[in-house]
Amino acid sequence: MNLIECVPNISEGSDKNKIRQILSALTSVKGVELLGCEMGKSANRTVITFTAPKEIIPNAALSLIKKSIELIDMRKHSGVHPRIGCVDVCPFIPLKKTTLEDCSEIARNVSQEIAKNYDVPVYLYGAAASNLKRQELSFIRKGGYENLMEKLTVCPPDFGPNNLTENVKKSGALCIGARNFLLAYNINLNTKDLNLAKTIAKELRAKLSGIKTLGWYIEEYGFCQVSINIEDYKKAPLYLVYETCKNIASKFDIKVTGSELVGLAPKDALLDSAKFYLNKQNRIMQGLPHGELFDLVATNLNLNQISPFIPEDKILELKLKNINNQ
Repeated sequence: MNLIECVPNISEGSDKNKIRQILSALTSVKGVELLGCEMGKSANRTVITFTAPKEIIPNAALSLIKKSIELIDMRKHSGVHPRIGCVDVCPFIPLKKTTLEDCSEIARNVSQEIAKNYDVPVYLYGAAASNLKRQELSFIRKGGYENLMEKLTVCPPDFGPNNLTENVKKSGALCIGARNFLLAYNINLNTKDLNLAKTIAKELRAKLSGIKTLGWYIEEYGFCQVSINIEDYKKAPLYLVYETCKNIASKFDIKVTGSELVGLAPKDALLDSAKFYLNKQNRIMQGLPHGELFDLVATNLNLNQISPFIPEDKILELKLKNINNQ
């Protein structure tokens, strides 16, 4: 069976009732498997992860986006995470017997449908982008929702209106695209100093390739984080990102206290880190059960600081296996 993953980021992180309605619209589409849903209050953002065959996933995404446009009012939105619309990003990711080209075609078709039926602006990004500049989300989202009128004027959307109607003020602009697997990873700092967090994030970004970073303060946690998108976890494995961030933070007398994975991670991303920490202990991986290896990584990256790290919920292959066995 072919399979595509979709990870929409919804600009609502507090109202559980709205998220329940959005999830209900999504899961009403037969063939959808919901893998995860993580709400962030300070970010005011919810990350939803689901999979479906490529014949089904366009309708699933359309159902989720339609309900999000209906329920979310960007005129009332605030949060620490960069955003430009109610469905701020909606990437399609190839998993089984599918390609980036498949995902790009789906992104374009979904974008056209949304713009036509709901009269909202849609930008294509990633592998689906209409030009090189627009591949980068940072280029599209620069200025944020607050400067949407200027964005629509100087950088018209790929589909939909380029003027700030009342409808567009409510929805904002949507970013729909295609990409390969990305790790959303946050590193916890024992400081409330946002400027220091931003400095550490900047230095980390300068030292490692294949990552995007920002520093923010998370009120519900009571500390700052370096928030990282690891776009290539082979170039920037988890252990390298974590240990490098520790070294940078120590220069400012700041301690890294732990980290968290947002969404799911592929198994080999965890096993790469297990091998690194075993090597430091002069041990080898051969013969060790995966459960022990995942525990080793969770301990060394302190993935349990904010909430328990449960491999069956956070590792893509285990999550898919559990669903297939149900």
